[in-house]
Amino acid sequence: MSLLERMASNILHVPNKRSFMIPVYQPYFSGREKYYVNQCLDSTWISSKGEFIDRFERSFCQFIDADQATSVCNGTVAIHLALEAIGIGPGDEVIVPTLTYIASVNTILQTGATPIFVDSIENTWQIDPQDIKRKITSRTKAVLIVHLYGLPCDMDAVMAICEEHNLLLVEDCAEAVGTRYKGRHVGTFGDVATFSFFGNKTITTGEGGMVVSKDSAVMARARHLKSQGVSPIREYWHDSLAYNYRMTNICAAIGLAQLENVEVILARKRQIADCYRKGLVGLPLKTHDELQDTVHSFWMCSLVVNDAKVRDSLREWLKQADVETRPLFFPSHTLPHCSTGEHFPIAESLSARGINLPSYPALSNPEIELICSYIRAYFG
Repeated sequence: MSLLERMASNILHVPNKRSFMIPVYQPYFSGREKYYVNQCLDSTWISSKGEFIDRFERSFCQFIDADQATSVCNGTVAIHLALEAIGIGPGDEVIVPTLTYIASVNTILQTGATPIFVDSIENTWQIDPQDIKRKITSRTKAVLIVHLYGLPCDMDAVMAICEEHNLLLVEDCAEAVGTRYKGRHVGTFGDVATFSFFGNKTITTGEGGMVVSKDSAVMARARHLKSQGVSPIREYWHDSLAYNYRMTNICAAIGLAQLENVEVILARKRQIADCYRKGLVGLPLKTHDELQDTVHSFWMCSLVVNDAKVRDSLREWLKQADVETRPLFFPSHTLPHCSTGEHFPIAESLSARGINLPSYPALSNPEIELICSYIRAYFG
């Protein structure tokens, strides 16, 4: 009997099948979100001006121990704004991991620069510093790293390469609120960094993002470009081609309330990851775990199966048991608009074998145990 036939014959015997889907993610509202949003409504300051924008930016800086930050309307434009603010443009090459969400690559293309893909490391899933070295040319201007799924990159190695070759360093921290490397929050190492607050992120504003830099000139340019290039001294005078990337006061209000509970959220996500790790021990798979000198924020609790041939059937098995999952991102070099014809064996293998499991803070321990029981049943 084939695996799919076995699934079809056994699916009705999956224990305790639920009457509703366990989602991969859902936001966690347990604080003053409604209270702050109602304050915005009462004040009538609902767009891109209002007290919560400044309060959210200051609180976020305090949380990651940064000097300056500016909020934007989503995480993708945060990357584009960051690249523009450090002067990336046509003729430049930007090194980037191929195993990442496509926003990391699309924004490089939007500046007119060329993304240069590099492979990943098998046990961390993060960008491979040795492959970065191999891809540096006379046109390389920056390295854009991604702290994928909440585990930090090898910052010592990456920073040494950038310093040796005089390259700008951009940190994409969209999935890494709460992620630390040797005690330091990610986003504070590079020349500029970005964060996302989409609805499925560790803290959310619905849609939103943040640009962080220790360079005052970079921050000034980011603030200028995100606000239509308006002159600070002449009313309705716009002195450059720019964008409307501003966050609304309502979004910032939600973000401030989320930040007030961020440590509770992060602690719960660590508990969830630990439950999965213990519940899946001994199976032909590997969970995405924390390493020495790092703090994994476990944005997504993820695993890779040993055999890529069973990944999709395992996901289908879980779907039939009303458990939603996601595959790991497709490597960017395989996507139609940025295909290069290159081969990146580690990234391609991880992508083909990887699964994101339900990871939201309100997920209960019995639900995690149930999911683990389904996975164990699949493997017999």
